[in-house]
Amino acid sequence: MYRLLGKAAAALALGAVIAYVHPISAADQNAPPVPPKQAEGPAPEPLSMDELKKPMKPLERANMAAKGTLKNPYTDNPEAIAQGKKLYFGKSCNGCHGGGGGGGMCPPLTNTVWVYGDTDDTLFRLISMGSDELKKHGYSRKGTEGVVGPMPPFGELIDSDQDVWKIIAWIRTVFAGGPERRHW
Repeated sequence: MYRLLGKAAAALALGAVIAYVHPISAADQNAPPVPPKQAEGPAPEPLSMDELKKPMKPLERANMAAKGTLKNPYTDNPEAIAQGKKLYFGKSCNGCHGGGGGGGMCPPLTNTVWVYGDTDDTLFRLISMGSDELKKHGYSRKGTEGVVGPMPPFGELIDSDQDVWKIIAWIRTVFAGGPERRHW
């Protein structure tokens, strides 16, 4: 008992986050679909796929595009998904979200809870800017997880917005919710 308490105390002293991440429950899998919240007024036109495939730095893309206009040009593209999986591991996303996306000290990517929303636009901005900056741009938590730590910004660590899109394309393949919950 003392040995276990000693390890927990040591982890806390080192600033580690200890959290229990709930697996997908039957209630979560069978929950009615929750459509993405619509902004007031007409939705902005998404950027064209040609425009989205022109490489630029992730933060440049996030800052130049109007909210709601980013759409992944690589969704369901097997080659991009394979590259995205390599990037996910290469940029150490697995260190926090787990090797299969099932979570760890950060939220799982496999269940139906998306803390800030599940649109391509939101995920791109969250990865690029991090959660603290995302909130400064008017985003707020829409879901709750057992893990509440902030997402660090990866916009300077990932070379190209194309790589962010490929990571998101792979993340979409580990989502375990039903097709009616697919909002991308």
